[in-house]
Amino acid sequence: MDLWQLQIFCKVVELKSFSLAGRDVFLSQPTVSIHIKDLEDHFSCRLIDRLSKEALPTKAGHLLYRYAKRMISLLDETESAMAEFNGMIRGSLEIGGSNIPGVFILPSIIGLFTTDFPEVNISLSIADTRRTIDAIISGELELGVVGAVSNHKAISQTQLVDDELCLVVPTGHRWSKKKKVTAKQLSTEPFLMREDGSGTLKTIKDSFSNAGLNINDLKVIARIGSTEAIRQGIKNGMGISILSAIAVSDDVAAGKLKILSISGLNLKRAFYLTHHRHRSLSPLGRAFIDFISANVSLLFSNHP
Repeated sequence: MDLWQLQIFCKVVELKSFSLAGRDVFLSQPTVSIHIKDLEDHFSCRLIDRLSKEALPTKAGHLLYRYAKRMISLLDETESAMAEFNGMIRGSLEIGGSNIPGVFILPSIIGLFTTDFPEVNISLSIADTRRTIDAIISGELELGVVGAVSNHKAISQTQLVDDELCLVVPTGHRWSKKKKVTAKQLSTEPFLMREDGSGTLKTIKDSFSNAGLNINDLKVIARIGSTEAIRQGIKNGMGISILSAIAVSDDVAAGKLKILSISGLNLKRAFYLTHHRHRSLSPLGRAFIDFISANVSLLFSNHP
């Protein structure tokens, strides 16, 4: 077993394909299969189930994947530390973002950072807030930006930028000329809700609870796993929802969606730079945080 084999194994798990993993690391599919077989022989167990359409990790494969990602992360940290010793910023950084920051905020930050430091490779994983924080706790990710405060004792968070959730309706909706509705009125309309683990959903629940309202009064017709899918659902007449103003700003500007406020609900929130409190940041991770801190007003000046 060597780190190169573990890197290939992780690619197979992440891409769910021997051929796609091979393409990513510039190896043929048979060569990838040989490396996986060598790992399985080394550990005396099957690591990947070769199904008809996908290659999926077994329970043993899931276990190995978690440790392999930590080993690869330590290798990247070593490369970064040695580069820093020589006065350079280089290496690989694994970061995560919940749906809004992962789609609408982090890509621009990463673009500016890699322009200044072209020898840096950043991998961005997008998942809901809960899964992003879980990945930071497990060591799969070094940093993340999420839309909710975590109470986990191992998590450290710094507020980056404010956001506000709004009621979002399609342009032709009967409320589209209004500026404000009541929370009680929401219960009369089909509602599209984010899934459990979402920072957006946590903010909505907290807002309803603080206002003495019952979120179960909403007429929820679907629970959907991404802001983008809900945005498309609203535009196609599935229902209405409460979403980030940042996420719908382009559609509002284009006249495709309308945003309203909701009387009696405080839907303000923030996005938080998040990392593990008890793990030392890599030199590259520190450089990324320093970059955001030094440029925070510029980076977020275009967001509402």
